[in-house]
Amino acid sequence: MKKLIVITGASSGIGEATARKLSADGHPLLLLARRVERLEALQLPNTLCRQVDVTDAEAFAAAVQEAEVQFGPVDCLINNAGVMLLGLAHEQDPAEWKTMFDVNVMGLLNGIHVVLAAMKARQHGTVINISSVAGRKTFPNHAAYCGTKFAVHAITENIREEVADDNVRFITIAPGAVETDLLSHTTSDEIKAGYQDWKEGMGGVIAPEDIANAISFAYQQPQNLCIREIVLAATRQQP
Repeated sequence: MKKLIVITGASSGIGEATARKLSADGHPLLLLARRVERLEALQLPNTLCRQVDVTDAEAFAAAVQEAEVQFGPVDCLINNAGVMLLGLAHEQDPAEWKTMFDVNVMGLLNGIHVVLAAMKARQHGTVINISSVAGRKTFPNHAAYCGTKFAVHAITENIREEVADDNVRFITIAPGAVETDLLSHTTSDEIKAGYQDWKEGMGGVIAPEDIANAISFAYQQPQNLCIREIVLAATRQQP
């Protein structure tokens, strides 16, 4: 059996597509999400599904410990769980900002904290953090969301430097617009309509499977090769 991979936010979109891809590649999986019934519906072999909110560090750690008893140590963590709540800075409910920072930043750090010490001790392991093109440049209505994704870029590169001599890899995946339900929680109908027009204007966006393939490609490289960042988007997406 191949080595254990943990995927957060695995119940839909990029997380689901990545679970399917890495399961097909032969890896045992720990899938984490709030909607555990959707994880179980995937019916992937050698897979443990647990209902975990990534902001709950204790639940995250308990699920990882359970999976490691069954499948051995975590070799790869894919921090995919995230929320995107768009809005104008003077109008948006600050509670939405807190939600994004809690999930997109603290949730990611929680996962890193659970697995990193053991990876350093073993001198082997990979952490793949799903950021965004919005972690490289700003967009209207994206102020807090961009803030979280700029943080993901910075955290990933900072820790990569810290653990490079321990032979542990940190990788940033930065997708452009992807066909997922990420936008569905934004409360402004006007913003959602504008985003949809933008996607249609570029002739459609990339699929979650495109991101899953990039994740698999980066992970499957030899441990002595770290693809530090992959940025991918529809050809006609300009920003």
